[in-house]
Amino acid sequence: MVQVLIRNLSRPAKKPILAKSCTSFLCQLRGLMFRKAIGEHEGLFFVQAATDRINSAIHMFFMNFDIAVIWLDAQYCVVDVTLAHRWRPAYFPAKAAKYIIETHPNRLNEFHPGDQLVAEICSNA
Repeated sequence: MVQVLIRNLSRPAKKPILAKSCTSFLCQLRGLMFRKAIGEHEGLFFVQAATDRINSAIHMFFMNFDIAVIWLDAQYCVVDVTLAHRWRPAYFPAKAAKYIIETHPNRLNEFHPGDQLVAEICSNA
């Protein structure tokens, strides 16, 4: 699996997010469902086929914990952020998004609309 190192260029954090790239339909459907927890510096990096609001929506069914969700446009600019609560039906970004980051809720305040991010492929496993 490809891992992506995500850094916020606008607000550098002490430690970047190390996310697993999630490009297939099944990976995106499953997301973090059924996991017991997520590490503070871990996440998933979803790549959508197109930039829009509908296909970049997420669901929280079968989730055991809340997560921070960061939506990005095609230029890796943050378009929306939210704290997604477990078992809520769906969350949609305020603007069209191409990429989605799901991570630990403690990371939410590190990202704001307009921030510029960079995602670097760091390994194959």
